[in-house]
Amino acid sequence: MGAEPLALDAAVAAALAGVSTATLTTVLLKKGLRNVWLRGTRPLAPGLPRLVGRAFTLRFVPAREDLATPASWGSPISTRAAIEAMPAGCIAVVGAMGVLDAGIFGDILCARMQKRGVAALVSDGVVRDLAGVLGTGLPVWCQGTAAPASVNGLTFVGWQEPIACGGVAVFPNDVVVADGDGAVLIPAALLDAVVAAAVEQERLEGWIMGQVEQGAALLGLYPPNEENAARYQAWAAGSGQSTGNNAVKP
Repeated sequence: MGAEPLALDAAVAAALAGVSTATLTTVLLKKGLRNVWLRGTRPLAPGLPRLVGRAFTLRFVPAREDLATPASWGSPISTRAAIEAMPAGCIAVVGAMGVLDAGIFGDILCARMQKRGVAALVSDGVVRDLAGVLGTGLPVWCQGTAAPASVNGLTFVGWQEPIACGGVAVFPNDVVVADGDGAVLIPAALLDAVVAAAVEQERLEGWIMGQVEQGAALLGLYPPNEENAARYQAWAAGSGQSTGNNAVKP
């Protein structure tokens, strides 16, 4: 149901894997987007790598007793059916309304996602069966854990449609980057422009960090004034690295 999943270009994924979510929020802010960090999306386990993927969306609404039942798990519209539609490499983004007392997925569902090659699970809700979920090896970003099943507080209604997750509007096939700071959304229509600007911003900030480590003061350096912008451009040219115009403007 919903939008057809799209693959993410490998070169784009590789470029974003080198860009922090902190940098992405700055780049998106410069493009006028402030509400892109999915609140409550914290890594469930320490040391997770930065992951990038197209959003495969799932949506829950408040529990209704005639719909949110254990029998619903066998319905054609269920989390089980949604998982079987997930393509390899996607990031499952689950809008769970920030509900903290009903686990959206447990170990068996996460194991199936891992077997299907899903890159990660990102949600503003919680999971259950913590030890089992961790044992599947599926990277998870969420608000923690709860023993009760999803139907205790939520009704699953569909996948690959627009959702709200952590207060952010997420559309199918938007791009999600998740790291130690949480998960950030890149609108699909802005992907190319954001990637180019973000890679350049990371390069610039790497140069600035080098200057700071050498004892340089911040004023006029971060952001760079005209003199330091010229120094950066010369360094980048000498290193054989391209630069963008926006990243070096104070």
